[in-house]
Amino acid sequence: DDSRAKGFSTLITMLEEKKPDLFAVKGQITGPITFATGVKDQDKKAVFYDDQLRDAAVKLLALKAAWQVEKLSRFQVPVIVFLDEPALAGFGSSEFISISKQDVLDSLNEIIEQIHNRNGLAGVHVCANADWSVILDSRADILSFDAYTYFDKLAIFSQDLISFLDRGGIIAWGIVPTLEPENIDRESAESLLAQLQAKIDHLVGLGVDRDKLLSQSLITPSCGTGSLSPEHAQKVLTLTKDVSKALREQMQASKE
Repeated sequence: DDSRAKGFSTLITMLEEKKPDLFAVKGQITGPITFATGVKDQDKKAVFYDDQLRDAAVKLLALKAAWQVEKLSRFQVPVIVFLDEPALAGFGSSEFISISKQDVLDSLNEIIEQIHNRNGLAGVHVCANADWSVILDSRADILSFDAYTYFDKLAIFSQDLISFLDRGGIIAWGIVPTLEPENIDRESAESLLAQLQAKIDHLVGLGVDRDKLLSQSLITPSCGTGSLSPEHAQKVLTLTKDVSKALREQMQASKE
C-alpha cells in the first residue's frame, strides 16, 4: 500500500525492475517495546501495561513481520527483518521500571518466531546504549547497534556476547555515523576501519574469539539515513561498502 508503506513498495519495485545481484534483502518494522510503550489508550496509558492490548499489539507486529518476509522471499535470497527498538535504550530506567526483562523477551521472541517460521532472519536494532543482554538472550539472529558512538556498553556484556556468537548470532556493527553530518564529512573508510579494528581488538581482549566475531559480523550504518541530505546519505552507503570491502581484503591478506 503506497499510502502507508511507500518505502517498502518502492524497494519491491526497484528490485523487480533493476534485478540487482543480491546477497540478502532486508525489511524493518517498529519493535514491540517501542510500539507498545509509545501507543496510548483512551486514558493516556501505554498499551504495554495492559496485558490484552499488549498481546494484540505484539500479534499485529508479528503479522506485519511475517507479511514482509513473505513479500521479500520472492527474490530467492535470505530475508532479514529488523525490529527497530529505540525505546529499549530506556529499559531499566525509572520510566520503564515496571517492565521486566521477561516481558521484553516474550514480546521480542513472539515476533521473531513468526519470522523464523517463514525462514527469515530476525535482527534487533537499538540506536543508543541499552541493556544488551536483553537482545543477546533473545532468539534474535542479529544484534544491530551504533558502534560509532555506543560501543563501550556492549563490551560490558562480553560473556553474553560470547554465548550469542556461540549459537550463531551475528553482530551488525553500525560503524558508519549517520547522526551528525559533520561526522560523515570527517570520516573516511580508512579512519572507520581503524576504529572498528580497535573495538574488535577490545572484545578479543575480553575473551571473544576473533575469527568467530569476524565471520559473524556485518558492516552497517549506525542508524537510518532518512533525515540526511541525499548527498550525505549517499556517502554513508558508500562508506559502508568501502569499510566492508577493506575489512574483507584485510582478512583475506591475513590468511595468505
